[in-house]
Amino acid sequence: QVKAQFESQANVNCVVFAAIEYRTQVVAGTMNFIKVQVSDDEYVHLKVFQSLPYANQGPSLVGFQTGKTRDDPLTYF
Repeated sequence: QVKAQFESQANVNCVVFAAIEYRTQVVAGTMNFIKVQVSDDEYVHLKVFQSLPYANQGPSLVGFQTGKTRDDPLTYF
């Protein structure tokens, strides 16, 4: 759901966009940290906020880190 937001902010066009791993942190909603494969050997880490259900809002991309590999640990940032 945040592919378009990532492509716009990073100024890239991803042919592959597959979530590989994720972690969550409960705040006033849920902060999701997601490792996403964007090409054969390139990965990005996304920070996505999902507000509480009553807010009736979709997920929003808060931040991202590029230049990651499949073996890089998914950490909070």
